[in-house]
Amino acid sequence: MTPQTTPTRCSRRGMPGTSRSLVCNRIVTTSDGVPLSVRHCGSHAAGHTVVLLHGFCLNKDSWNIQMTQLIRHWGNNIRIISYDHRGHGDSGSAPMHTYHIDRLADDLAEVLVALGVTGPVTLGGHSMGGMTALAYLGRPASKRPVEPESLVLVATAAGKLGSRGLGRLLGTPATSILYQLVYRIPRAGTDEVVRLLPRPVCAALTRHGGYGDAAPKSLVAVSAAAINATPSTTIVGFLRGLKDYDRYQTLSSITAKTTIISGGADRLTPTWHARDLADGIPRATLIHRPTAGHMLMHEVPQVVTGAISCALAAGRPVLAPANQVSEGRVS
Repeated sequence: MTPQTTPTRCSRRGMPGTSRSLVCNRIVTTSDGVPLSVRHCGSHAAGHTVVLLHGFCLNKDSWNIQMTQLIRHWGNNIRIISYDHRGHGDSGSAPMHTYHIDRLADDLAEVLVALGVTGPVTLGGHSMGGMTALAYLGRPASKRPVEPESLVLVATAAGKLGSRGLGRLLGTPATSILYQLVYRIPRAGTDEVVRLLPRPVCAALTRHGGYGDAAPKSLVAVSAAAINATPSTTIVGFLRGLKDYDRYQTLSSITAKTTIISGGADRLTPTWHARDLADGIPRATLIHRPTAGHMLMHEVPQVVTGAISCALAAGRPVLAPANQVSEGRVS
């Protein structure tokens, strides 16, 4: 089965500050039958496509600030695509055994094909979205429909999640116990029994390891709502997938110009992960914000947007980047 798409629905009022570009929504149905909710804006004929991949228990709205800022600066010169991972946001649920990073990389490849993306492309991934980008780059070249020109990795890791920071919780027996519990109990019973276990963990990661006092309460509320709306099957299913995730062997083969952004107060993906990425990916640049946490797109939005704009400007030298992000670079 090949990925299928529904007719596109477009609006000029879909996002603030996007008067020069239509914001369109469509459904891409994956090869295993899961409907993915996709948002895209800009022209199909634009010179560069930016694909934004959200994190665990979040949704495509977590990139709204960057989408708005990029559209304001680049207009129809770029195309931006974001979508909800399977089991997240407005996308459909899927069997729990498919909730792992390699399947998300398959979904990414199918979205690129369904939307006719040919390149040049910048992949931007936050947390689990960055892991998805790395898994995509670890696929055989014949299974990568587009070769990204640039890569922006935000608060993410190549693996070893169970050995550092709050990720150590993944290494406890509770991960497997929860998986079996959720897998065996009917949906209604699952949500009732398990809601008090994994969901507060996700909320605690965002609250204590994500924002601190840096982000507006409205943005904290948006992320909290996304976490609360994520089904228990999705949360527990991906916990096991995250525990087993390891893409260290992929790093040395990455040819895309890579920028890594980390926060010193991030307890979910501590700075060690970013340094491993910077050491492993050839010619990668690391931008470190000592007081920022996990939700860097909201805490230091100009840094994240600026990194993406610099990637765009590198491919379009006649246009200046929207922001400079040299401050805070770590060599």
